[in-house]
Amino acid sequence: LPDYAVAIDRYDNFIHVQEYAPPKKIDPQKAVERLTEVLDHLPQLLAVPEKNIVVKMRQKQKGKQQYNAQSQLKQRFVVEEGGGQFWINLSDYLDTGLFLDHRITRQMVADCSAGKKVLNLFAYTGSVTVYAAIGGAASTTTVDLSNTYLQWAQDNMALNGFEEDHHHFIRADCLQWLQQDNEQYDLIFLDPPTFSNSSRMDKVLDIQRDHSWLIQQAMKRLAPEGKLFFSTNKRHFKLAPIIAEQFTLKDISKITLPIDFKRQNKSHFCWVIRH
Repeated sequence: LPDYAVAIDRYDNFIHVQEYAPPKKIDPQKAVERLTEVLDHLPQLLAVPEKNIVVKMRQKQKGKQQYNAQSQLKQRFVVEEGGGQFWINLSDYLDTGLFLDHRITRQMVADCSAGKKVLNLFAYTGSVTVYAAIGGAASTTTVDLSNTYLQWAQDNMALNGFEEDHHHFIRADCLQWLQQDNEQYDLIFLDPPTFSNSSRMDKVLDIQRDHSWLIQQAMKRLAPEGKLFFSTNKRHFKLAPIIAEQFTLKDISKITLPIDFKRQNKSHFCWVIRH
């Protein structure tokens, strides 16, 4: 909403409201009044019961906060997207389990996964892995540092009937794992966090500083005719010139941005990278 520091997402018959910290020039009391006004009108405007509206404060997360639960309600439900089903949890974590700005990107992955060996790095809840499997991937490898999210990814795959041995789940620091793995993949999806200083990681990750090294490491694992999807949500991100010098790039940022994110046309940056 243009005059309110909130983002409103709908998941089936549930509404997820995220309040962002207002600019310092905004009177704090005015910010409270605006949020109250939004919450007063949502049930009628969207025809949902008040109990189905979940409100969160969005702020920068550091270290273990990136993975910590916000509550312990453990109330989750299933939504459908792109022919797949996904577990959603609106209350327990900062994010819900499904990044809505990437639904077009996920479909692009599905469309080129048939018969491919697919690697999903920083996989979160594995939604891209599900799309790859739906698209007919020969195998998938899902890597994330969080036990919670890796189990969530397995649950999402099981929900869609993918429990075969050729779908692999690995708990690891992706920065370390990329240097140790020797496999080749036909399609790689790389969507790292903007920043992470988790104590479980070997080093601090700053995507603006580290993305060229990270892409280079991932490209070592990419088959000669393969595709790497690289994405970041960092505002004002600048791709290092060396990546364009070393590889073939296609900027798909605009075409992968759903219509409901186009007002904020920097919700994500995304490229397809080839050898």
